[in-house]
Amino acid sequence: MSNAVLTLKKGAGRTLKQGGPWIYDNEVESVMGSFEDGDIVLVHDFDGYPMGRGFINQNSKLTVRMMTRDRDTEVDEAFIRMRVENAWEYRKKVMDDISSCRVIFGEADFLPGIVVDKFADVLVVESLALGIDRFKGQIVDILKELMEADGIHIRGVYERSDAKVREQEGMERYKGFIGEPFDTKVEIVENGVRYYVDVKDGQKTGFFLDQKYNRRAVAKLCKGARVLDCFTHTGSFALNAGAAGAEHVTGVDASELGVAQARENAALNGLQDRVEFICEDVFDLLPRLEKQGEKYDVVILDPPAFTKSRSSIKKAVKGYREINLRGMKLVKDGGYLATCSCSHFMDPELFTKTIGQAAQNVHKRLRQVEFRTQAPDHPILWGAGDSYYLKFYIFQVCEEK
Repeated sequence: MSNAVLTLKKGAGRTLKQGGPWIYDNEVESVMGSFEDGDIVLVHDFDGYPMGRGFINQNSKLTVRMMTRDRDTEVDEAFIRMRVENAWEYRKKVMDDISSCRVIFGEADFLPGIVVDKFADVLVVESLALGIDRFKGQIVDILKELMEADGIHIRGVYERSDAKVREQEGMERYKGFIGEPFDTKVEIVENGVRYYVDVKDGQKTGFFLDQKYNRRAVAKLCKGARVLDCFTHTGSFALNAGAAGAEHVTGVDASELGVAQARENAALNGLQDRVEFICEDVFDLLPRLEKQGEKYDVVILDPPAFTKSRSSIKKAVKGYREINLRGMKLVKDGGYLATCSCSHFMDPELFTKTIGQAAQNVHKRLRQVEFRTQAPDHPILWGAGDSYYLKFYIFQVCEEK
């Protein structure tokens, strides 16, 4: 920990004062004292009032990521242990199944810049900030120790710090084993459905754990149903529908690798006769299915983030409106539409408005069944806006009569 003091400009730090975890480069008035990027510095308001401590990186637009609001707290091994213990205890309390879950969710667990996912007996680590990268080894060791005490032996740890955002921190992208090598094809069970998770080459950390309870919510509607699952990735919504007794499920994704994994997962669950997967662009497929007169009892839309910045929101709105109106046209009268957005920049109000516009355009009435967010192992920390990103609706779609 350095003795450096960062002082905010007058009028700056508004999000910080509202509970936000970051200080941007254009909010900094001065930094006094010696430090290296990645060090912990004391943060003062413009008038000298202490705001807490965080790690600094002048290579990043996010110059400081706050670790504590207490100026007298030492960010040391005991502090890191406290944070990690709190994160693990929280998961044991709020999740009904911790066999696979997100164990640490960055800023929402007061450990900014690091994500740790647990897949059965394997941990996957994503470290995206220079300061937290220094604590990465400690965090992993503490987690393994805590889990061992709970009778959970971790056989391996893999690092997936290969996101482009690392470069904005002045860090190289990296992926590889932390410790001894192991088989990176991991079998997990979620909601009673089995999956192979590729922690080495799968998207992000290998599997999207945030939709766990949303998959379960949709599955309730699928018994005896004809289901279309768009942007299926490795088949999770489709397989939950099949396991719930759907008559037939079609899963669609543009990734050949994803579709191959989805088919493997279907066979793993003995569902290959009722759950099929096709590799196509959803935007091309939906209009063609409409022309063919296809109708489904349940349509699921789980697209990737159409926007990762404020500058591309207009284009994203157009994309969300397009897939939702196309999806609604394929739902039988009285059937169900599950639709979501995982983009933080597509806020709940705008997403809701976009769906409403789509319904008006195709003369459908929507009866809301549920509004949901991410599973609680991805907690939403008020004041840390990026932690709230997943919006998930289930609607009954009715013809205007």
